[in-house]
Amino acid sequence: MLELNIRLIGNDEAIPYDLLLSADPSEQALMAYLPYSTIYVAYLQDKLVAQYVLYQIDAQELEIKNIAVDDAYQGKGIGKLLLEDATLRANDAGYKTLSIGTSNASIGQLYLYQQQGFELSGVKMNFFIDNYTEPIFENGIQCKHMIMLTKVLINDTL
Repeated sequence: MLELNIRLIGNDEAIPYDLLLSADPSEQALMAYLPYSTIYVAYLQDKLVAQYVLYQIDAQELEIKNIAVDDAYQGKGIGKLLLEDATLRANDAGYKTLSIGTSNASIGQLYLYQQQGFELSGVKMNFFIDNYTEPIFENGIQCKHMIMLTKVLINDTL
């Protein structure tokens, strides 16, 4: 089992732009949501290996706006641990749903998110065409549409 330490980024810490941009190549998009978001970083020993960003949609819903694992550490279950951590934090904070979006071409992410209890909830047609200046390709497929997935949270209210 990995000894992954996931924690809120400190105010005095550098923002992990390399990881953020690996998940969302638009600096403009990052700058639009980061000031209103919370960044969590994940370390193995002293090495930053992953991060995710939570953004409040409203009083009921949080969205994972950005999630990334360093290429050298992919395939080791870190993404799953990040999703579990985000789910726990959202649930503990009393949110009803946690959402995440990914490209129509992000086959591995769609698989992982559904394995972790996220269900398809919508499609933002032409999102990547309308919001990015350069075409983006994954798995040999052009990213055109944002596939939205949502997980209903179970809050312990007893």
